[in-house]
Amino acid sequence: MIQERIEDFLLGGPRTYTRTEVAARAGVPVERATELWHSLGFATVDDDARVFTESDLAALRIAGELVRAGITDPAQATATARMLGQHMSRLAESQFTMLRDIMQANPGLAADEDDLVGFVRRLVPDLEHLQNFAWRRHLAAYARGLGATEEDAAARRQVVGFADMVGFTSFTRRSSEAELVEVVDRFDGLTAQVVAENHGRIVKMIGDEVLFVADDPEAGAELALDLLERAGHADGLPPLRVGLAYGRVLSRFGDIYGSVVNLAARLTSVARPGSVLIDRELAESLEPDARYLVRPRRPVSVRGYARLRPALLRRSS
Repeated sequence: MIQERIEDFLLGGPRTYTRTEVAARAGVPVERATELWHSLGFATVDDDARVFTESDLAALRIAGELVRAGITDPAQATATARMLGQHMSRLAESQFTMLRDIMQANPGLAADEDDLVGFVRRLVPDLEHLQNFAWRRHLAAYARGLGATEEDAAARRQVVGFADMVGFTSFTRRSSEAELVEVVDRFDGLTAQVVAENHGRIVKMIGDEVLFVADDPEAGAELALDLLERAGHADGLPPLRVGLAYGRVLSRFGDIYGSVVNLAARLTSVARPGSVLIDRELAESLEPDARYLVRPRRPVSVRGYARLRPALLRRSS
């Protein structure tokens, strides 16, 4: 079957080993191998099911060697596997959708088994190269912080921002799937461009919302204001609103945590369309800067904050 031919190519060979066999050959306890397998997001398999390949064996052997060499510990290896599984699953799903769209646009490709398998064989190495390129580039960017202390690496002062599309829930009820995809793609594309241009980082997209960080108050302010301005000139994109907070942020496996993250989310929830609300700490940092106008607003009550004191951020011009 064509699915089996493609699977053998993607997995690097046929399914040869049981769970017990692959763990024994890799020198890893079965319980540990099972934990890593589940952390990657893969389903439970029977002990006697031959589902593992030479590639699975090589990956498990490397994971075991990293732990034995003291480069990582079991808990960190499990957390890393969980992060990889979550991100790679999303990436694989998007690429599968792309492949399915290509097949639908080219019926002749899907009709010929050899042509389709050959197409996949040509496409996958290119995708691997691009993914490896992006990973190395991001790793190089983060490598600049290798000299930071352990405390600074775990938690540092950053601007955290949320931006969401106003009225998106009602928009989904009156729009077709094609219209929803178009709007989300525009939002994702605009956000990625603006965040990159202002030296920020997207932490994650959450439906109609984006979570981002910037390293200093000025960069965070420029990012938020630029995003609102660009969105206001984008055809077919609902108005945005942004909440920003400044303080110590805990970063772990690509995600961020802490009260500053919660505060930014609450500010976004009470911001008006086309506005940027900021917390008091960020307001104090930006008030001396002549490029911005910071206007205090009435205290508001939101979940977790009885008297939140936001400020409205605008350009001075």
